[in-house]
Amino acid sequence: MSDEAEADEAEQADDVAENEETAEAEQTGLQAGDFVELDYTARTVEEDGMVVDTTDPEVAEAEGLDEEDREFEPRKLVLGEGFLFEAVEDDIIGGEMGDSGTVEIPAAEAFGEFDEDDVRTVSVNKIPEDDQYPGAQVQVDGEQGRVETLVGGRARVDFNHPLAGEDIEYDYEVVGEVDDQLEQARSLFDMYLGMDLEMWVQTDEVEEEELVQPDEDDVDEDEEPEPETEVVEVEKETLYIEANPQLSMNQQWMMQKQQICQQVTDLLGLDRVIVQEILDGSGMGMGMGGMMGGMGGGPGDEDIEEALEDADVDADEIMEEIEGAAEEANE
Repeated sequence: MSDEAEADEAEQADDVAENEETAEAEQTGLQAGDFVELDYTARTVEEDGMVVDTTDPEVAEAEGLDEEDREFEPRKLVLGEGFLFEAVEDDIIGGEMGDSGTVEIPAAEAFGEFDEDDVRTVSVNKIPEDDQYPGAQVQVDGEQGRVETLVGGRARVDFNHPLAGEDIEYDYEVVGEVDDQLEQARSLFDMYLGMDLEMWVQTDEVEEEELVQPDEDDVDEDEEPEPETEVVEVEKETLYIEANPQLSMNQQWMMQKQQICQQVTDLLGLDRVIVQEILDGSGMGMGMGGMMGGMGGGPGDEDIEEALEDADVDADEIMEEIEGAAEEANE
């Protein structure tokens, strides 16, 4: 290699090192993938703007927001995963714990511009009878909308987001960082599904098959070596989730469980997620006892006789046939 080529290579190496140092220097403060606790209030940008969302209990009380459906407290979330408006995330990333700020988000980047084409006339038959009044929130052909007017057999429905066309002002303060892995997992499922689930993290010893490299001395150069495996024990960092009926019936979970669990394992550095469903037999109707009679909770012989008498049936004859069949089965 010539001296000139060596000098060029050395210069390129220096440039790469400098770029890496610059990038590392820029990666200070809060970054995408960090879990934080955020206090915020989002309002429409107008005089006496309407509160869109808040974590502040005093703001919620002043605005008359429903305090039964949720607790107003700092929200735990992960940065960089789309749980905040992009402009707000950009303002937070690179900052420090305790930082606060106000970000104005234009309508197009918030809930979209108002589109006149999304206000359409539909047959009133597509709207449930109980929702046939102005202001009702309805589902029509899979779209969420709000009834504006009803005339004859037609209804005018606005399918725009209720906040379409509104600029949003977002006040925030980063009040804490979430370091506990289990709390991070809980916050993710709260963000994805709005559920507080029973879960825990543990390390499992599991057996797996592993490819074994054949000994070179045993390999014939003219033959393709057959793959060999051996069973080894490996550790798996596992998030266990106890499924409840609400989770099992959640449409988003049913359709996206694979993607959700993949994101959870990636963000938390886990190996796998195991969802456990516990069936204890409760709430299953009569059960075997009820069907068989006299076997724990079902009707006994006296109950059967009374029921048959009420139906004007020869109870003694029926009972003799049942007892005879039982004796033959035991033989």
